[in-house]
Amino acid sequence: MQLNKVYAVKTVDRVAAELGETVDRLHDLAIGMEPEDGIIWVYGTTEVEVLAFTPFGVENLLEMIAMERDRQI
Repeated sequence: MQLNKVYAVKTVDRVAAELGETVDRLHDLAIGMEPEDGIIWVYGTTEVEVLAFTPFGVENLLEMIAMERDRQI
């Protein structure tokens, strides 16, 4: 039996602040990500969904940001 090892997630707002990126840019990067890549949607009691990332998802975002920067050189 496989146990889920994700113990915490960070909202897109928090990740953007930590990485010095905009929320819109992270949303654009995350469009192609799947749950296996460390992205999830969090649903609350209101009609608002919040994009969130596992630690693995943040690593994937960092790799995507680095690849984008390398392409711009």
